Amino acid sequence: MANLKEIRNRIGSISSTMQITSAMKMVSAAKLKKAQDAITAMRPYAEKLTELLQNLSATLDGNTGGAFAEQREVNKVLIVAITSNRGLCGAFNSNVIKSVKNRTEFYSGKTVDVFAIGKKGNDVLRKVSTVIDNQSAIFDNLTFDNVSEIAEVLMQKFIDGEYDKIEIVYNHFKNAATQIVKTEHFLPLEPITGGEAIASDYIFEPSKEEIVLTLIPKSLKTQLYKSIRDSFASEHGARMTAMHKATDNATELRNQLKLTYNKARQAAITGEILEIVGGAEALNN
Repeated sequence: MANLKEIRNRIGSISSTMQITSAMKMVSAAKLKKAQDAITAMRPYAEKLTELLQNLSATLDGNTGGAFAEQREVNKVLIVAITSNRGLCGAFNSNVIKSVKNRTEFYSGKTVDVFAIGKKGNDVLRKVSTVIDNQSAIFDNLTFDNVSEIAEVLMQKFIDGEYDKIEIVYNHFKNAATQIVKTEHFLPLEPITGGEAIASDYIFEPSKEEIVLTLIPKSLKTQLYKSIRDSFASEHGARMTAMHKATDNATELRNQLKLTYNKARQAAITGEILEIVGGAEALNN
């Protein structure tokens, strides 16, 4: 059995850890509220924009997606992996990294590169894949304008023929305790069928074709921004949950150590009393 000093040191160390995990939980809870409000407010806009694009495209004949809808034989694939810059958030990053590796195996025999958004994903994936860029600084100032610049780089790589297909892998925010890893198709645009036709008595200015071609880049930028926002909210939810569990585990371990310490202390006191009684009896005899 460990001596009393070692147990006291462990209790002190665990108490310090509890203070840190509890503080991190509260910080993540505060950031989660803001991030959750942002993604919740954005989803209806993104869905409506996609619905409008589909409805307009459904009323047009032929391919109206321009260069963004060009279907090519898939030889080079780019996977956009969205992770976080910091750890201590459970399986948040490892789930995305695992999914990226699975997609790489799925495209076995083809050239698969990774575009990392987040330091944790970049640090791991660069050891097993070719990471062409890392945009971890985006989380320091997460705005639509900054994300649009990244989206334009991705769109230009597709238009220039550097890649035949681009996918996004990220954590979809469901609630504070649940994050779902999603793989979304980014480029080329998938053929749109079955859209609800817009009434023919509308007058379009400019033409439907021009509106669609204008909406496509905006829709792609919005899709990437929504994915990063989803991942950002999921990160704080995962970290809050992880720190809550860590605090509970530390509390349970500290209570067990206190019980062990009290038992050891009581045994030491009992031993000392027995020695005193034994010494007194020896003197009396």
